[in-house]
Amino acid sequence: MSQLATEIILNPSEREFPPFSLTGLLGTVFEPTEGCRVCILIDLEKPETESKGMAFLENDSYTVQRKAYEEFYLGLKKGAMDQLGMTGGEMFAIPMTYGSNLDLADECYDMEGRQLSLDGDIYPNYDLVLCITTYSATAPLTAKCKVFGFRGATLHGLNDVILNTGLAVDYNEVSSDAEKLRLALTNADEIEIDFTLEDGRVLTASLGLDGQDAQKSHGLCKGTAPDIANLPAGEVYFVPVDANGQFPMKYEDGTLGILEVKDRSIISSTLIQGNQATIDAHNQRLADDPMTGTLGELGFGTQVLPVSGADIQDEKVLGTCHLATGRDDHLGGDIVPDMFKKHENSTHDDILFAPHKTPNFDISQVRMKRGDQREILIEHFRPSEYLLEALRS
Repeated sequence: MSQLATEIILNPSEREFPPFSLTGLLGTVFEPTEGCRVCILIDLEKPETESKGMAFLENDSYTVQRKAYEEFYLGLKKGAMDQLGMTGGEMFAIPMTYGSNLDLADECYDMEGRQLSLDGDIYPNYDLVLCITTYSATAPLTAKCKVFGFRGATLHGLNDVILNTGLAVDYNEVSSDAEKLRLALTNADEIEIDFTLEDGRVLTASLGLDGQDAQKSHGLCKGTAPDIANLPAGEVYFVPVDANGQFPMKYEDGTLGILEVKDRSIISSTLIQGNQATIDAHNQRLADDPMTGTLGELGFGTQVLPVSGADIQDEKVLGTCHLATGRDDHLGGDIVPDMFKKHENSTHDDILFAPHKTPNFDISQVRMKRGDQREILIEHFRPSEYLLEALRS
């Protein structure tokens, strides 16, 4: 089980991690790297001015971008490129999208403030693209890599916890564990999730999967085939073909609502506690553009990691699960940006269920139906014996 005892899986705070190594991470994820030309993309609010002379480093709010500079840009220049046989190492800035997985504008800027084109100057001229941004760009880069032939990784929301835990692990082991859990879940016909609220009510959401092959986000992007790794990785996921029932939602302002789901889409939200205006705004958005409520993903974490405060890592924790609304074309689904009423609506937004994220309700049980097989997957945010046994195999 990748050197992880059951005791550590059930007590993740006991896990120790090796020091972060940029050479180790890139060498493992992208083998081979010899001869590759690499670059870094960051996002800025005003890239045309804030990129010039790396002026963004004077802005304390750009914590992700500073990590990109300190750990990746300088790390490449100070030895990682030489050790891995790579060239390049340039950094470019793109305009901030203000939405998860929205398509990127073509404009970008070098660190002298000169405007360039992603399609004309970046994608055709680099073999590896590392996108370290505030907002996820996995979906648009997945589409672009297939056109231009590059490989890459998206690392949005990067912070110290992620750097020293989720990016410090051996991704060969992460991939192995993800495959074991993928095999335990693949070809599921249906997943049912029970949510218990503080007042004792139980909500159940049923996700129809139609026996599809489970997919995995496992962090490896080896070889030369175009691909994008989402790091930290460690997830098994499906693209739902149907969904019905109810599930709770904790909004950004802390408001709690109950979402009604029918025919794969959220059709309405009702208030549990908090701000009615937040619920009204969500219902208005659903009425104005129903595609924003379409469920495009069901995912399960596969790693033993500490809470980082960023969903990109926290959704990869074993014992958690998440749903996502919006585009899912980067996952092999059928929801594409053109189906939304407005460009800014064509996001892919994760809804994470985890103890630190949603303390107001419990995932009391997650169940899988696969033909005549019935298995419990999660109880009270803990992996079941069925999943633990799969990891031991």
